[in-house]
Amino acid sequence: MTSTVTVRGQTAIPVAIRRKYNIIPQTKLEWIDDGHTIAVIPIPKDPIKALRGKFKEADLLGNLLKERRWERERG
Repeated sequence: MTSTVTVRGQTAIPVAIRRKYNIIPQTKLEWIDDGHTIAVIPIPKDPIKALRGKFKEADLLGNLLKERRWERERG
């Protein structure tokens, strides 16, 4: 997908991208420049709510206990 930058530095976000990432008017976007590429990240209005359930499948407690056991054995 491509878009064109206007004289004022504006561009349009393609509809497919807006729908996929739920980008609506007033959505804030973070622009990241790593020196070679630019990434645009939509910032959710409620970041805590957006993360809710994200690690549901991860065994965070199990991983923590395993790491602590490893550290104890290591000395």
